[in-house]
Amino acid sequence: FLLNFQVFRKKAVELGEKLLPAFNTPTGIPWALLNIKSGIGRNWPWASGGSSILAEFGTLHLEFVHLTHLSGNPVFAEKVMNIRKVLSRLDKPEGLYPNYLNPSSGQWGQHHVSIGGLGDSFYEYLLKAWLMSDKTDEDGKKMYYDAVQAIETHLIRKSSGGLMYIAEWKGGLLEHKMGHLTCFAGGMFALGADGAPSDKTGHHIELGAEIARTCHESYDRTGMKLGPEAFRFDGGVEAIATRQNEKYYILRPEVIETYMYMWRLTHDPKYRQWGWEAVEALEKHCRVDGGYSGIRDVYSNHESHDDVQQSFFLSETLKYLYLLFSEDDLLPFEHWVFNTEAHPLPVLHRDDGKKEENQK
Repeated sequence: FLLNFQVFRKKAVELGEKLLPAFNTPTGIPWALLNIKSGIGRNWPWASGGSSILAEFGTLHLEFVHLTHLSGNPVFAEKVMNIRKVLSRLDKPEGLYPNYLNPSSGQWGQHHVSIGGLGDSFYEYLLKAWLMSDKTDEDGKKMYYDAVQAIETHLIRKSSGGLMYIAEWKGGLLEHKMGHLTCFAGGMFALGADGAPSDKTGHHIELGAEIARTCHESYDRTGMKLGPEAFRFDGGVEAIATRQNEKYYILRPEVIETYMYMWRLTHDPKYRQWGWEAVEALEKHCRVDGGYSGIRDVYSNHESHDDVQQSFFLSETLKYLYLLFSEDDLLPFEHWVFNTEAHPLPVLHRDDGKKEENQK
């Protein structure tokens, strides 16, 4: 086992070193795409004004800090700390972080804000950076709670039927749509409750519970009891997909992820019940001869499979289900932080460094 560990550690550090040229931009905000041979980077051609994407450059922190821990080389942590410095210094519209940032000029692209696709895991990593640091990373903590405050003020709304949801923000106008990806935020709010100001702990758990309930409704209001890619709150519609291109389910984990966190943090049995409903729906509608397949329309009376088993189905959806029905001492939160693809990384406890020094 030790030999395997050494091999993987060496390979992880080598890969990290290969990625370093992506940060060679005027701001240090990395390119989205890197030619590893030439070291030349570029951005997605569709991204606003040649911008890098918040959820991409904002979701390196845990891995790169861990690489510094593994290798003893501070450069990895320095690269991601610089990203945070750049973001801290920038003026943010209403305290919100747009999804696009130009790595050359250091200016925001379009003022689109989303806690779902293009934005999601940036917020998750602010909180988890603080948790992984054994709650010593005060900058990450402050940025997270400030961001949640802005999200609550400007994006979180309640439907006439009483469902709380997180809207998307486009240049100051709200789009009353919530993506399946955004459903991870219920678990994030609950996980962050413990570090909130003492009078707000219950409030953050409540936010998590409300988002979990809304996302469960998005599943419950379909024929197959599996949630659509996005659902809307307008024109008298609540938690339902109204556009054909948003009615698919591709085995995504975010709703189950939130059930798992809510179960661990509250032990309310409904979260296991809701998780079991998802298991039954997956078995009934997604199970095929070769594994599991996504569904083209969760509102349809008959399955139309997309014939794809996404990699995150194994790494996240099934893992979070397993954890939901396991004891709390399996990968306990005080020792492990899950990265955005549900891979466990160890909390770097304050006394770990001293232990390692003594072992040398």
